Amino acid sequence: MPFTLTMPKLSPTMEKGVIVKWHKKEGDRVNEGDLLFEVATDKATVEHNAIDEGFLRKVLVEEGSEAIVNQAVAVFTEEANESIEGYQPEGIQAMPAKEESTLAKDQTEAQAAPSAKREVTGGMVQPTFKPEPPLQDYTFEFSTEMEKRIAASPLAKKIAKEKGLDLSSVKGSGPHGRVMSRDIDLAQKGAPATFGSKAAPTEAPGSYVEEPLTPMRKVIAEKLQASKTFVPHFYVEQDIDVEKMIDLRTQLKDQGIKVTFNDFVLRASALALKQHPVINSGFNSENNTIVRFKTVDVAVAVSIDGGLLTPIVRHADYKNLGQISSEVKHLAGLAKQGKLKPEQYQGGSFTISNLGMYGIHSFKAIIEPPKSSILAVGGIRECAVVKEGQVVPGKRMMLSISCDHRVVDGADAASFMVTVQKLLQEPAILLI
Repeated sequence: MPFTLTMPKLSPTMEKGVIVKWHKKEGDRVNEGDLLFEVATDKATVEHNAIDEGFLRKVLVEEGSEAIVNQAVAVFTEEANESIEGYQPEGIQAMPAKEESTLAKDQTEAQAAPSAKREVTGGMVQPTFKPEPPLQDYTFEFSTEMEKRIAASPLAKKIAKEKGLDLSSVKGSGPHGRVMSRDIDLAQKGAPATFGSKAAPTEAPGSYVEEPLTPMRKVIAEKLQASKTFVPHFYVEQDIDVEKMIDLRTQLKDQGIKVTFNDFVLRASALALKQHPVINSGFNSENNTIVRFKTVDVAVAVSIDGGLLTPIVRHADYKNLGQISSEVKHLAGLAKQGKLKPEQYQGGSFTISNLGMYGIHSFKAIIEPPKSSILAVGGIRECAVVKEGQVVPGKRMMLSISCDHRVVDGADAASFMVTVQKLLQEPAILLI
């Protein structure tokens, strides 16, 4: 008897997924518990094992294709040679892209149209931004000009060869731009990097290719666009003197204890959040209420192929520097392998994003709702500072906090940043 396999819901936030790889092919027998396929969800690539046994007779969603939750992805039979002719797969049917686009357009028009029953009070419709088409009637003029410059008299070529000069670096004064011996004085020395001629480009200006968003990138785009659009962001920056922190890290390293600067920042933030609970808050837009988190759970932004995940250090204020360092390394490793469990990245009360390892001085991060704040950490830089009236070399780190003004006021953010500054500039307290 034929039966249908539908796309399972592999995470609480999953609405659709891309089948990355089928581990069984049509005709194979599948036993309960066998690895059937891998799915790229909004958070990670997840393996799906068979729940029922049978024979895989027809794959309905090929590798690289997307399916919504409960959409039919394959047809099975209990026996190997059962006929599936005329069998209609069960499950939700995927809407064709054209119909989906038409439906979205109709819904937008319906929302924009006046209604006799209710007054339209306003709303936001996302504008369309499309790339301009490549230029068609375009000629790369410099290629021809450079080719003309290379034309030279025999004497000019001889002198250029003897002196190691680049003929393409000078404009000839002879007929049709021919380089003459009298022009050689203006020629530059030949070198690996010159102004010499190159092959003309083959692509028209503005040429491009398009690629679809991955499930993870779609979720990132939707959430952060909504955050930046509807959450009233404001920013507070603080420059941190990190010389003592660098010295302490070096001392720990000499004793075989390896921690990162981000571990120091996380530990300092956790202690500061305990002192400033207003920062350890969120906003529930469904109920229009402020959320006061009772625990300090710090999410750490981790960059992975195709997106970004924020695994969470739970009860961060109860953990010492070594425990935080070990846990962050473990969670980051799972994130890069696509093996984070939902409870390891869902929730949290505060977020830290660090771009210092890329040499970035400072940046401002977008809040990750429903949390009210996110701390952006820049890299350590050497600079001139004034100490006791003297200009001396110093080492600084810029921190910037982004806050939701519905929950946090400027004074709250400033007080929090001052506390973090004190903890990082006197880092011995972070070892306790």
